[in-house]
Amino acid sequence: MPTRPEVRSARRDEIGALARTLGAAFHDDPVMEWLWPDPYRRALGLPRLFATQTRHQHFATGAVDIARDPAGAIGGAALWDAPGAWKPSPWRALRMLPRLARAFGGRLRKGKALMDLMTEMHPDEPHWYLATVGTDPERRGHGFGQALLGARLEHCDREGIPAYLESSKYANIAYYERFGFDVTGTITLPGGGPDMWLMWRTPRPRG
Repeated sequence: MPTRPEVRSARRDEIGALARTLGAAFHDDPVMEWLWPDPYRRALGLPRLFATQTRHQHFATGAVDIARDPAGAIGGAALWDAPGAWKPSPWRALRMLPRLARAFGGRLRKGKALMDLMTEMHPDEPHWYLATVGTDPERRGHGFGQALLGARLEHCDREGIPAYLESSKYANIAYYERFGFDVTGTITLPGGGPDMWLMWRTPRPRG
């Protein structure tokens, strides 16, 4: 019987490894392809983006979870923000700006447009925000995403707190629905860009 991936909180010295894992996971993502049409620049930009967000946002405002295989390698990661803490403060946004500019390169304006749309549509009710979850493409189908989601959603159910995410792939909607998320709206990116689906999860009663 396959060993269930181990889920634990990430350490700061693991930021580089988890950012590379998420970069690989999102390389074929429609929204990331819209942001970086050039595959080479996308491969450079994605790990920089995830490393910046992890270091300056999610470690400070929520939870950074990793799932490891039996050999200890990071097979997946999830970046969460705690209730009321999903929006970076002006000070934190200023600190991130130089690194975000390096990550986006000439695509910074598109990156800002995306972030502005997501901020505009973000719900006000307190919730845990799943900003990012991804699995190394070579380890998909081995329970890494399920382990990552299950660990944090159990916490949401214990505390009676909703959860929220944006799905950037239509094919993933059914997957998230299995965990109790429902589609509540869509974002259409400008200039013929792809759609994103807003998904909300009401905590499940315990017992």
